[in-house]
Amino acid sequence: MKILISPAKSLDLETPIPVTNHSNLMFESAVKEVQQQLKSFKASELKSKMKISDKIAALNWERNQQFTWPMTEGESRQAVFAFNGDVYKGLDAYSLKEEEIESMQEMLLILSGLYGMLKPLDLIQAYRLEMGTSMKVANATSLASYWKPVLTQKLNELLEKDETLVNLASKEYSAAVDFKAIENKIIHPEFKDFKNGSLKTISFFAKKARGMMSRYLIEKNAKNMEDILGFSEEGYAYSEEYSKDELHPVFVR
Repeated sequence: MKILISPAKSLDLETPIPVTNHSNLMFESAVKEVQQQLKSFKASELKSKMKISDKIAALNWERNQQFTWPMTEGESRQAVFAFNGDVYKGLDAYSLKEEEIESMQEMLLILSGLYGMLKPLDLIQAYRLEMGTSMKVANATSLASYWKPVLTQKLNELLEKDETLVNLASKEYSAAVDFKAIENKIIHPEFKDFKNGSLKTISFFAKKARGMMSRYLIEKNAKNMEDILGFSEEGYAYSEEYSKDELHPVFVR
């Protein structure tokens, strides 16, 4: 089983990391091409394109200028321990056992506007670049269209015959994968909460649930649909009633 998740805007660059080993980027030349384009933007352009404050734009302009090759441990950090958003709070990779971190490295894939797709222990440098950022790269009119053929081909290479792909990435990041061109079974779980008498997707809770399901699948070393539907963390449970089909299971609480 392979699992796709989104990255996070917020980063943790200080908490001690429980591992010393790391892996290498899958798309170094493509990352360099995107980073070179990103580096050319002024702070004011970053502010406009990313809809961020002057302070955050200045910080990321500086990060873009200081980006270095090759990656070194002093200037970078393993991806799964660098991202610090709601998904990663649900995943809580810091508390995984050593053998579970090894399973995570085999199962989990993190989509990224700058790096394309990351294994959990790939080294990354501090950055900010959402997949939906308005920018052209090479002959592509958007980041998503730039990465789509690259990521789709790589997923087809990584997925073994009959292996399931669980897409827990957001719509923004899912746009960078051509799921129709992937032959394997793809499951798109959804997480909804009852609020004021109706069932809704609440962003904060849904993001955290994506991380929790990722952890659950890793701990279980999940293989099949039965394993996926068994997810029941923090009050969520699979609902056949609210699921439109097998590929889009809805978990409610």
